[in-house]
Amino acid sequence: MIEWTDVAAETEFLTGNCQRVEVDGVAIAIFKVGDHYYAIEDLCSHESETLSNGMLCGLEITCPRHAARFSLVTGEALSPPAYEPIAVFPVRIENGRVLVRDDRFG
Repeated sequence: MIEWTDVAAETEFLTGNCQRVEVDGVAIAIFKVGDHYYAIEDLCSHESETLSNGMLCGLEITCPRHAARFSLVTGEALSPPAYEPIAVFPVRIENGRVLVRDDRFG
């Protein structure tokens, strides 16, 4: 997914909410925090749990299975049992639409 992919209307996002989308076989969780959007791979690096069901606190998401915390900004694992980061993706708004891009392999 090197190109930008339109995933939803900006109006579909409320502050503090998450939208889960799948783009080119990659599950992505998109969060709106304040006026900013953050996108992460929807997969805990500890045991492959879905993060979109986790608890959002500020710019951190907590895995619902074992409570590992991750930064929405950097993907860094912030607490055990996770030690590996998760993928983060760029997000942009264009004409009222939310777009994401997987730039890991580009």
